[in-house]
Amino acid sequence: MPTIRILTENDLRKVIALDLDAIDCVENAFLALATRDVRMPPILRLDIDDHNGEVDVKTAYVPGLDSFAIKISPGFFDNPKLGLPSVNGLMNLFSAKTGLLEAVLLDNGYLTDIRTAAAGGVAARHLARADASHAAIFGTGVQARLQLTALTRIRPVKTATIWGRDIAKAEKTARDLSRDLGIAVAATDDGKSACENADIIVTTTPAREPIVQADWVAPGTHVTAMGSDAEHKNEIDPALFARADLYVCDNTAQCRILGELHHAIDAGLADAQSRQTELGQVIAGSAKGRSDARQITYCDLTGTGVQDTAIATLARQRCDASDAGTEIVS
Repeated sequence: MPTIRILTENDLRKVIALDLDAIDCVENAFLALATRDVRMPPILRLDIDDHNGEVDVKTAYVPGLDSFAIKISPGFFDNPKLGLPSVNGLMNLFSAKTGLLEAVLLDNGYLTDIRTAAAGGVAARHLARADASHAAIFGTGVQARLQLTALTRIRPVKTATIWGRDIAKAEKTARDLSRDLGIAVAATDDGKSACENADIIVTTTPAREPIVQADWVAPGTHVTAMGSDAEHKNEIDPALFARADLYVCDNTAQCRILGELHHAIDAGLADAQSRQTELGQVIAGSAKGRSDARQITYCDLTGTGVQDTAIATLARQRCDASDAGTEIVS
């Protein structure tokens, strides 16, 4: 009889962390998107405006992988007021050969957090200057912490600034990261000052209006926008699209609808029909990445189903190897 492995967040935390293996796993997912016949349908999203909530469903089939994931990811952004996390969810892993359910990953959004942060690391690996040493992170939540952690795995980051509207939260996040990463981390509620001297800027918020202005970004800086994964979200001044020397996205079709590209199109700064450079193409070498230390590079990451299939497959493999979780007969 077919069996299904049930994996809890605790099981998954024991085998998957934000390390170079996870970053490489997500990098290979982007590479597959550019070089293989990946099947990745548009995101299904349900908005629950009454409670400041949304639910995304993402999936992708990657030729060569034995399984594919279907992820259900709710984000309810008033939850912190109730003492609850903003993001949770689960991933279901199915056989790509039979369609049978193989594993249920009750990760509460943990794997999404890891793969999202890993994507930021991949972007920095291919687009930030090799000597980038100071980072500015916009946001004070889990993803802000993980993004800075990912950057320290990829670049020689020695100092950082955390921006938050609530300075007390920003200061706590800065203290925690300074302790955990062993680097000097400051806090501010002034966006312009946060960007000063930054080699890498990462935005991780659900902002609906720009929190980073184009003229705050100095030559040589790399910017990664992580938060604009819905039409109404907008973290970056659309003018940065025109100012940047190189714009790169995770998926052109998706970013036309959801990402910062969507706002650049609305502002008349980008052509809605043009295919943009994608991160997988840069990884594959079929498109150019950073070619000069003075360039402003700008990466628009909305989150893709191929990342979810990749991280879920890695997690299941590691759990199988360690006999983690519980097997049930279906």
